[in-house]
This record gives sequence, structure tokens and C-alpha cells, in this order.
Amino acid sequence: MDTLVSLAQVTFIEAFADTNTEENMNSYLADSFNDGKLAAELNNADSSFFIAWCDGKPIGYLKLNVGTAQTEPQGREALEIERIYVRRSWLGKDIGRSLMEKALEVARVAEKEYVWLGVWEHNDRALRFYEKNGFIPFGKHIFRMGTDDQTDILMKKIRIKQYFWGEGKKVVVLHQKR
Repeated sequence: MDTLVSLAQVTFIEAFADTNTEENMNSYLADSFNDGKLAAELNNADSSFFIAWCDGKPIGYLKLNVGTAQTEPQGREALEIERIYVRRSWLGKDIGRSLMEKALEVARVAEKEYVWLGVWEHNDRALRFYEKNGFIPFGKHIFRMGTDDQTDILMKKIRIKQYFWGEGKKVVVLHQKR
């Protein structure tokens, strides 16, 4: 538990401390990344955590939600990437890509139709990463950082399903739910 709490706090600070007040950061960290809150998330059967390691040190992590654990109701056909964070010193070294691949693998195995996430509208690096990985905007929601209401862009990646019809003819159908 200590590893996850520390990693969650450090990666969040590295990602957002430069663009938010110290008061709002401290408030959010205290509310969202304490032992009790993370223990409840770990014990939720509809949430999963994956930690990326290098030389015995945690360097990033991924939190996935399905069903009622999703932060916005999206139905049973969806998988949410609630958190995907990498230590600043490991950015640009394919750790984020590896965590994204894990999320997509989990979605495929669970036969989810799409993967979705929320990303702060001013997080240009993350927006480029998600767009590069095939995510498209489909809405917005408010993310409360301490006393600051911030806008997240909701993005999703639609899964491609393959169907076989007739004499071995393969038809690829792109499903998109709006």
C-alpha cells in the first residue's frame, strides 16, 4: 500500500504542481491519495491497478475501472482508464505506451467495446499521447482540484470487432457508441 500511495502522490505532483496552487494540490492529494481511499479502490472488484517497475523501483501506474467503479456512468460495454501516470524522469521512454497497451489488452480480454478516459484540457502532452493512440473526444466533465473546477475532455477509443460471414469472408465493423 505504501508503494502505491507514494507513487500516486509523486506522479500527480510531478504532473500538476507547476500549474496548480499549493493549497489545491495539498487538498486534492489529502483527499484522493490517502491510505483509506486507495485501500477502498484496491478492494473494489470493478477496479484494477498495474504498476510499472524498473530495477525494483515503481516508475508508473495504471488504474482501470469497469461497471459502477467508473467515474462517469458509461455502461457495461466500457472500460475507463482513470489514471495513467509515469514518473517525470521516465517520460518519453515508452512506459506510458506499455501501460496503455496493458489497458487495451484488459479491454480486449473483457470484450469491452470501448476504452475511455478524462484528461485535463490544459494537459497538452497527455492530449497528444491519447490522440496518437487513437482516442477521440466525446464530451467534457468537471474535475475538482481543491477549490478549482477544471474541465476534463472525455476521450474514447473504439474497439474494432471482426465478424466472419459466409465462405470465410471477413468483414471489419467499427462500432461507435455516442
